[in-house]
Amino acid sequence: DLSSSAVLQIIKDSQQQHGLRHGDYQRYRHLLLVLMEAERAWSYAMQLKQEANTEPRKRFHLLARLRKAAKHGEQLEKLCESPRVDAKTKLEAQAYTAYLNGMVQFELQEWKSAMEAFNKCKTIYEKLASAFTEEQAVLYHQRVEEISPNIRYCAYNIGDQNAINDLMQMRLSAGGGGGMMAEKLEALITQTRAKQAAVMSEVEWRGRTVPVRIDKARIFLLGLADNEAAIIQADNEETKERLYESLLAECRDTIQAVREELRTDVKQRERAAEGADSGKVSNLQYLHSYLTYIKLWTVVRRNESMAHALQAKLKEPQTDENKRGPRPQDLIRLYDIILQSLAELSSLQGLEEDHTFQKEVALKTLVYKAYRCFYIAQSYVLVKKWSEALVLYERVLKYTREVQSKAKSFNNSLKDLPDVQELIAEVSAEKYSLQAAPLSDRLDHFRLDPTLLSKQPNLVQFPPDFQPIPCKPLFFDLALNHVAFPPLDDKVEQKGKGGITGYFRGFFGFGS
Repeated sequence: DLSSSAVLQIIKDSQQQHGLRHGDYQRYRHLLLVLMEAERAWSYAMQLKQEANTEPRKRFHLLARLRKAAKHGEQLEKLCESPRVDAKTKLEAQAYTAYLNGMVQFELQEWKSAMEAFNKCKTIYEKLASAFTEEQAVLYHQRVEEISPNIRYCAYNIGDQNAINDLMQMRLSAGGGGGMMAEKLEALITQTRAKQAAVMSEVEWRGRTVPVRIDKARIFLLGLADNEAAIIQADNEETKERLYESLLAECRDTIQAVREELRTDVKQRERAAEGADSGKVSNLQYLHSYLTYIKLWTVVRRNESMAHALQAKLKEPQTDENKRGPRPQDLIRLYDIILQSLAELSSLQGLEEDHTFQKEVALKTLVYKAYRCFYIAQSYVLVKKWSEALVLYERVLKYTREVQSKAKSFNNSLKDLPDVQELIAEVSAEKYSLQAAPLSDRLDHFRLDPTLLSKQPNLVQFPPDFQPIPCKPLFFDLALNHVAFPPLDDKVEQKGKGGITGYFRGFFGFGS
């Protein structure tokens, strides 16, 4: 779009990339011009393809533009035969021309010619991909993936019945091809399932077999296994989320069709009233419950998948402080939806007396309650509400102990649920961390916090309080001040007469 682009920058980039860096004006003049003409005609054809859904007459114009694009592609291939063009560009031009010719033949429903052209295009791109580094080969591999559904579609129309399975997997895992291919692929799969649905007459669920007379329900149930398999095989969260949403949308439409049948079936309502005392619902109502079960359990699985992805992100260190990262509150909302779905499951009509089903739902509810409670505790930790968080951690452990005691009678009930043993280990670690957290703010002051102690704490107060104790007595000679000493006058006189020697003699009592 030149209205929002730098014209000079576009010109300079194109000149540098297409010959003018080496003074090759002929390459710049012809190759890029012809390539853009082909792309212009092809993109116009794709636009007409979208509009032809509501205006069929535009299909003739569509074919004309595709033929024009293929003609420009052939001109490009001829220009690339020049010795000035390298081998890589020549091969890419041949693959591009084969792709455009294949698109023309595909729209004309010339399946054999279209498959030959697409196979030629695929072969060239695969060879180019093998000749370059992995980073450079990504673009070629993407192109091969884009045209693979076209090839399988042509093979199916030629007579290869096994191609339909490949097409279904391509459609589920990668959305099929783009543009006109996506439409044709969707129509083909719907047509194939409709043929299979013609021979499907009943379905069995939880020990009860019910007839399936509604075509939309037959088609949905036939494709359910393929949808679930594609979700399991999805290689990233974005693809998995798209597949979950597609499955739920199809399930909702099917439930709506069954619900409308229930409303219009007067006899069904009469039978339901007659059988109210026996507690057994009609076949159509039981089918409605089965489809509702599929929808609700799919919601549980989708939110559990989203929660798992958020848990991984929550443990990652935040590098950008300005960017909002995941929070425990996000996980709490997901688990709220899961618990709401489980509550609806327990109230499905026709399953009120199925005690095994009710116990399984109750067990799953306990598991997700434990996880919800854990992340509520985490949210309290973030705002430094230690006491509340500690109480919630104890409740998590209570839930997990209940799960472990009740799960012994259900061998397979926890196979699709998160591991509560991992949660127990995580809670134990968080409790120790939590007990240490308040101490970091008062390391130089000891304070006895009753909330962090058990009923019989094995702690002593340090330093201890002062206590009165007996001590060793001190003796003071108070009588000295009241003692009268004898006079020493005679001794002093002797000291004066006899000198210092006489003094010592008189003092010790000899010599006098």
